[in-house]
Amino acid sequence: MKETHIFYAPQIAEGSNELPADEAGHAVRVLRMREGDALTLTDGIGHFYDAHITVASAKHCTFAIDHEWDDHKLWQGSINLAVAPTKNMDRMEWLAEKATEIGVDKISLLNCANSERRVVKTERLEKIVVSAMKQSHKAFKPEIEPLTSFEDFINKPFDGQKFIAHCYAPEETGDNQDGIHLSGRNFLGELLNSDGESLVLIGPEGDFSISEVDKAIRNGFQPISLGESRLRTETAALVAVHLMYLAKRTKA
Repeated sequence: MKETHIFYAPQIAEGSNELPADEAGHAVRVLRMREGDALTLTDGIGHFYDAHITVASAKHCTFAIDHEWDDHKLWQGSINLAVAPTKNMDRMEWLAEKATEIGVDKISLLNCANSERRVVKTERLEKIVVSAMKQSHKAFKPEIEPLTSFEDFINKPFDGQKFIAHCYAPEETGDNQDGIHLSGRNFLGELLNSDGESLVLIGPEGDFSISEVDKAIRNGFQPISLGESRLRTETAALVAVHLMYLAKRTKA
């Protein structure tokens, strides 16, 4: 079966009929497409378009839309992940790609007490999720939220289920002075609703601090487990996304 190349054209919603420079370069220089050739486009907000090229030059590629149709997400509600970036950004790029392929609405980046990376440029992650969206034939581009302090993030309003994954054992935490038991964790897959919004927090390599877990619980987050295995940050984050997807997937 011939591979279908999908091009990202977010400006369609604003009435523009020209591909972004990097998409145009791929179409004209790499794939050697010319005037009259058919295109499949997405705006990244849920729509696909059949189109054809009207101008194909070294600097510009314009198109005319022939047909528009809506994509339908394969999951109900929204899937939200907040994760502390790893020191090695290759691992975060892998996570962004695979989470997009599975299905995710938003990936937020957390600056935590034990974070090893305090600065993140999101431009590369944006390109990764666009590529993964197109490769997996989706019309919804996940939102990448810039690095935010843990405390600021947990204080943001969120109308849905909120969870925080941590690895503390009962003997490490116990009840704190205010009576919150930090280690009472249930498996995420047993708690998720099939619709509505869900959000999971994943900590850095050194885990969240006990203080951060405490503050999250005070702000309505449920402490959860992702299973018996001890997982690296990016693995834990992908497991969380997949569990949310499985709980919310639409039935064929």
